[in-house]
Amino acid sequence: MTRAMSSKTFSDFPPAGFKGVVLRPGDPGYAEARALPNARYATRQPALIARCRDIEDIVMAVEYCAGRSEPIAIRSGGHAIDGHAMPHDAFVIDMSLMKHIEVDPQTGVTTIEAGVLLGEMDAATQQHGYVVPSGTVSTTGAAGLTLGGGIGYLTRRFGMTVDNLLSVDVVTVDGRRLSASAKENAELFWGLRGAGHNLAIATSFTYQAHKVGPDIVSGLIVYPIEAAVPILGRIDEVMLAAPRELTLYPVILPAPPLPGLPPHMIGVPIFVLIVVYTGESAKYEEALAGVRPLARPLADMVRPSSWLEANSLLDVLAPPGRRQHSRGGYLAAITPEIAQTAVDLVSRAPAPTGPGPSVAIAFPCLGGANFDVGEDAMAYSREGAYWLWEVLGQWDTPDEDAEYEGWVDGVMNALNPYSLRTGYVNLSTDRGAEWLRNLYGSPEKWQRLCALKAEFDPRNLLSYNKNIARAQAAAASLRAAGVAQFRER
Repeated sequence: MTRAMSSKTFSDFPPAGFKGVVLRPGDPGYAEARALPNARYATRQPALIARCRDIEDIVMAVEYCAGRSEPIAIRSGGHAIDGHAMPHDAFVIDMSLMKHIEVDPQTGVTTIEAGVLLGEMDAATQQHGYVVPSGTVSTTGAAGLTLGGGIGYLTRRFGMTVDNLLSVDVVTVDGRRLSASAKENAELFWGLRGAGHNLAIATSFTYQAHKVGPDIVSGLIVYPIEAAVPILGRIDEVMLAAPRELTLYPVILPAPPLPGLPPHMIGVPIFVLIVVYTGESAKYEEALAGVRPLARPLADMVRPSSWLEANSLLDVLAPPGRRQHSRGGYLAAITPEIAQTAVDLVSRAPAPTGPGPSVAIAFPCLGGANFDVGEDAMAYSREGAYWLWEVLGQWDTPDEDAEYEGWVDGVMNALNPYSLRTGYVNLSTDRGAEWLRNLYGSPEKWQRLCALKAEFDPRNLLSYNKNIARAQAAAASLRAAGVAQFRER
């Protein structure tokens, strides 16, 4: 489907002094700038992309939009599954050119600008032997990942990305420059850690990095699909006893071409454990001792590696340029019933449309340090969440949209009865107002977020997101409808 050209031009932008690049439809470089990893949104035509070079550029763009009550779309890495970074007809503030990174080699305190990708941050911190706990796909933008929470291979050892966040510099929708931390604008800092996309434009982040690597142990253990239920049915007790330095990401998917995998297995459902161990290499087998007796693998590709290699293992599951749809949720435990449900769903998945994986159901492991921080310490919710489930579908042409979207949503419907009401905002495409209200935990936390939204974005200019104001309005409409129905009785 080809969209109509944008109806807006914002012809009086940029103001004098703007140092960045301004792109409109038809300009050289516009097509490349609007491209997102998720090709489902390839036909969207933002009216203007303001590629900012510094915070002064961002302030100019924000003040321009605020003066016209114009909603603002934000691009940092552009990795969000909903494509919110490049809405049709929108004014986009693009921070992807802002890539400064500063690492204190003595303390590990790391500051990045909002355009930095995870792989870039990892490369900079590893020069000094540090890692900021973050996500698992190296092309993900650090900004959006952080504002939603940030889950990865170091969550069990060091907690979420937001647990390691020291401060955030932001521009508010009225053009103010603020710093938020535990000591300054503390309530805003509380909300930015989990719901930051709704509250302000984050321009830089300061983290406490930790000593990790460069040499660790990582790789894949590949099993026949028959091993999925026996392993997953015991994995809770295994991980409760495992050291925090060990993380397992179980994945069920049709087999892609993998070293050591027989050719006749390609395309057949398999069970994979992605293993990342950041402790002493000599103690790896001891850390994995609970897994070894559960099943015999087809191939064991775990080996000594660098952190940079480990934290790009999942890049193959999310290559840019394909159409993508995902859902997800929290689990208190993985039961044999959940495991069998996932196996059955993958066995009925749509046929692949390209050489790489087209579907996957993953169960990223949480626990450990994730529970060292209290539920009410920040907007991000974690209570009782020992696991995530995440389903991804990716395909190549619009003709397959309905089939793949239907399969992904079918997985969601099958796993919802086992899921917690809370969740991780970055994990799933938008599931509506009630889902968003429950996502953050208690009603008291939701009210705090609503109050922050009213204070820092009363006109909802930051509306291209999983939106607090829309969810609040939907709840009010439902209450009003309920009162009206009561009065009619």
